[in-house]
Amino acid sequence: MSHDQLSEHLISFIRDRFLAGDPRGELTATSPLLEWGVLDSLNTAVLLTHIRDDLGIAIPPAKVSARFFKDVRSIAEMIDDLPQTAKADGAHHGA
Repeated sequence: MSHDQLSEHLISFIRDRFLAGDPRGELTATSPLLEWGVLDSLNTAVLLTHIRDDLGIAIPPAKVSARFFKDVRSIAEMIDDLPQTAKADGAHHGA
């Protein structure tokens, strides 16, 4: 999945799951998820589970921080920078 596809996938998930579809289309790749209160501890856990189960990517605990989850662009960049083993480990989680 390309960086742009990953960003769009994450935006779509966040809109549907946390923003009631975002009818005004306000969410972008640079929207401040933490400042807006979109990602709290529960929603972050839901997002991490989605990334692991649906995308097959295990996010290491050290990467779960405001630095990497401030907006969709930061999340996508962090995922792109993960070693391939993290991506493979997540894919085998449910197996």
